[in-house]
This record gives sequence, C-alpha cells and structure tokens, in this order.
Amino acid sequence: MRFLTLGTFKKDYERLPKEIQKQVDKALRLFAQDPRYPSLQVKRIKGTEGIWEGRVSLVHRFTFSRESDLVTLRRVGTHDILKKESSG
Repeated sequence: MRFLTLGTFKKDYERLPKEIQKQVDKALRLFAQDPRYPSLQVKRIKGTEGIWEGRVSLVHRFTFSRESDLVTLRRVGTHDILKKESSG
C-alpha cells in the first residue's frame, strides 16, 4: 500500500494539537497494517463516491480515497471535515 498526502491533509494535520497528531500517526500506522482494524471503523462517507473515513478518536477522523494500492489522504480533523467532503 502506497500513500499520497494531499496539501489539505497536511494543512489540517499541522493545525491539530500535538497530542491529536500522535493519535493520527497511530491510526495511520494501524491503517497501513490493516485497513479493517476494528478501532478505525472505516466506512464510506454518505453522499460521496469513493471517499472514506477512518476514526482517530471520538471526535477526530481522517478521510481518504483509494485506487488499487494507492491511498490518498484527503483531510483530517473533527467531524466538520466530513461535511466538507460530502459537499464537494
């Protein structure tokens, strides 16, 4: 599995508190090992085609799309990012 990180993801990540960044790092390590890891609760975002979300914490999520073995990390943050993804 290869990862591509969009600029939006990088900006979102940099704005997060250090403790949340550590949680994101851990979630992405788990995702790289097993995208179906139970605590990630990966699911497609309603109203989108091909955009998925993974759980970082109770209130933080990361979004991604996947094509073959390439995972594109799109956004990371609170539930608000899911609204942005589903609106375009």
